[in-house]
Amino acid sequence: MSLLEFPSAPPPSTPAMPTRFARFALPLLVFAAGCAHMSTPDAPKTAAPAGERIERLAIASPVKPKVTRLAETPSSAIFIGNSFFYYNNSLHNHVGQIVRAAEPKVVDRFRSTSATISGSGMDWHDVDAYFKPAFAAYSFDAKNNVVFNKLDRKFDVAIVQDCSQCPVNPTLKPVFHEFTKKNAEVLRKHRATPVFFMTWAYEDVPTMTADLAAEYTTAGNANDALVIPAGLAFAKALYKRPSLSLYVDDKRHPTLAGSYLAACTVFASLYGRTPEGNKYTAGLDPSLAAFLQGVAWETVREYYGS
Repeated sequence: MSLLEFPSAPPPSTPAMPTRFARFALPLLVFAAGCAHMSTPDAPKTAAPAGERIERLAIASPVKPKVTRLAETPSSAIFIGNSFFYYNNSLHNHVGQIVRAAEPKVVDRFRSTSATISGSGMDWHDVDAYFKPAFAAYSFDAKNNVVFNKLDRKFDVAIVQDCSQCPVNPTLKPVFHEFTKKNAEVLRKHRATPVFFMTWAYEDVPTMTADLAAEYTTAGNANDALVIPAGLAFAKALYKRPSLSLYVDDKRHPTLAGSYLAACTVFASLYGRTPEGNKYTAGLDPSLAAFLQGVAWETVREYYGS
């Protein structure tokens, strides 16, 4: 079971809910996602106004993830996506800090980088290019020294996202499924395990959640890929604390708390370990960080059925 949000029953003067969304009332629904694109979302027209108390119903998903854990413990990762990744000093940085602060250790050393393009979808990226000899040939240590990497392989995992509306947009949905398959094949050719990052719904269109999550989970199942349920973590956090600030003013991109919640969800998904008690808090109030750590772990356990 997972929590998903729906507007409370409309008053008599409110127009009836469109037929397209009647299916969200059935006990056969799911999870969440998002990213960054400017076209109109294929989502409900009657989004809940900001600040409105939203009723959320517990529902079962018709799509269960086939892959619920990685075959090996990753010590390196590349994040391929857009601004949802690079906001707030980059998601890969926060994940790396959480990994390094984990007790007991999950890996001796963790190396990560991002390849992001603003507003991009999966089809914008030349994934093959991220495995050329020059890419990730050097990095910087904690004291800002250049370190030249001697790598047997570039990355253990590649965490990939699409634009926020691409998986559900009528025109772009086929492209999403085409490139999850193509990119998964390219990544495996380079011995990197593909992982799909389920992004969050827009703040003012929470009903994007179910469609996006279903598409990501379907794509993960079709490509034997792990899916990170970051969008579900956003929905659960807002269910528990409706006034929580996870979005900046554009209602799409994450605040620092949103990026931290996503990073905790990545950690829990990749390592099957709770982030609860992790000393790295990204500068957030410790009580808020603890709350977000707990939400991430609860979300991951529910999504994977563990």
